[in-house]
Amino acid sequence: MTRPKLQSKCRGFVGENLLTILTLIGVFAGGLVGFIIKNSTGEWSKREIMYISFPGEIFLRMLKCLIVPLLVSSITSAIGGLDLSMSSKIATRAICYYFITTISAVILGICLVTTIRPGDGAQIVTSERSEKTGEEASKVMTPDTLMDLVRNMFTDNIVGATLQQYQTKLEENKTATEPLPLNMWPFKESKRDGSNVLGLVMFSIILGTTIGRMREKGQLLQDFFSTLSEAMMIITSWVIWISPLGVAFLIAAKIIEMESIASTIQSLGWYFLTVMLGLILHGFGTIAVIFFLGTRTLPFRYVAKLSQVLATAFGTGSSSATMPLTIKCLDGMGIDPRVTRFVIPVGATINMDGTALYEAVAALFIAQFRKVDYTFGNIVAVSITATAASIGAAGIPQAGLVTMVMVLDTVGLPAKDVSLIIAVDWLLDRFRTTINVMCDALGTILVNHLSKKDLQSVDRLNAEPHELLELGANGHEKE
Repeated sequence: MTRPKLQSKCRGFVGENLLTILTLIGVFAGGLVGFIIKNSTGEWSKREIMYISFPGEIFLRMLKCLIVPLLVSSITSAIGGLDLSMSSKIATRAICYYFITTISAVILGICLVTTIRPGDGAQIVTSERSEKTGEEASKVMTPDTLMDLVRNMFTDNIVGATLQQYQTKLEENKTATEPLPLNMWPFKESKRDGSNVLGLVMFSIILGTTIGRMREKGQLLQDFFSTLSEAMMIITSWVIWISPLGVAFLIAAKIIEMESIASTIQSLGWYFLTVMLGLILHGFGTIAVIFFLGTRTLPFRYVAKLSQVLATAFGTGSSSATMPLTIKCLDGMGIDPRVTRFVIPVGATINMDGTALYEAVAALFIAQFRKVDYTFGNIVAVSITATAASIGAAGIPQAGLVTMVMVLDTVGLPAKDVSLIIAVDWLLDRFRTTINVMCDALGTILVNHLSKKDLQSVDRLNAEPHELLELGANGHEKE
């Protein structure tokens, strides 16, 4: 190959992948700067760290601003544009994929933690801040968490769902002479800040199904949501150019905020390695096998095209915030928008493979550390609870800590033991979010592959009436 051709090819590659390259540079630059500042200067105050993270915070706020309008318009327009049988086929394939990958992740995590046994002989020293966080997380009951999940699914106020989530809050009875069990604490209904994504997804699915059944009468609404979805994607294409800068500052600030790196690795090194090994094996092993069985192709070239999305997921630690970029990237890869706009928002809400694996490993790790014996029945219970907890975990940073209480309760461990793993949770949270996003994206490609013939038949059926009308009009003109 001649030199001019080689230079032209290199320029073409860089031009096509410029944003991805810049985002990856942002990830490594943020990590490097954070470590240099952490090791060369003294302790930074919260205000100084806030100054560092400010550009990243602005980027994250922009992405979060797009979540609600994009989620509602995408799901509604995707389902409304298909008939009920086609929507149910896509939904069934997606849910089957989510279920298989989540169960596989939990089983893999349990196999690793029972084989490596990272909790045996671990020396964990918890900080005052982690103890406080553990105490806050412990004020949660498993039945309340599960019922709140269902309550949020069937929201009583769709406008309020864009701003708040329902939460059952326990209030300690300070007048009691002796500590009471949690089930004796008074409780009250409360609202927690943050969009009720699960309620919005459920409402959008029902609204889209209704519009599809209304046919011509619902066309006005269908056009509105399709146009809104397209407008949100255009805004997303503008916002993503800030991602290299935003991701760099977010990672740098988080590393500076982190406590002693050496002591953290020394106390939780085997636990960290066990979770990381599980995530890597699941992301590039289990999911790759499932993807190959469904498409007869390996997923790695698709993963390479998703580099910018995965880097953003790592930087933000939020699968919901990354959702607009994921949809934009898959659109660029030629995936049918009707599949993308349904599978990705639903997957970002309920499909949390990385979280399920992490919670199963964490529960058994703490049981090993506390010298608590667990039976095969406990392992099965952990598998089921970790799967349910991953569905209940919102796509926001460190939401898994709250649902972790459910899994610990299954093994009979106190909820405050969450504090034992908080030191490395922020970093593992970013890795498991990356796996969650990758699993959603590959699942969308798989569902699109399996649904291609069905979608083509729907397109042909929709095109036939228009062709007949054109033939009739031409024949009338000739007469």
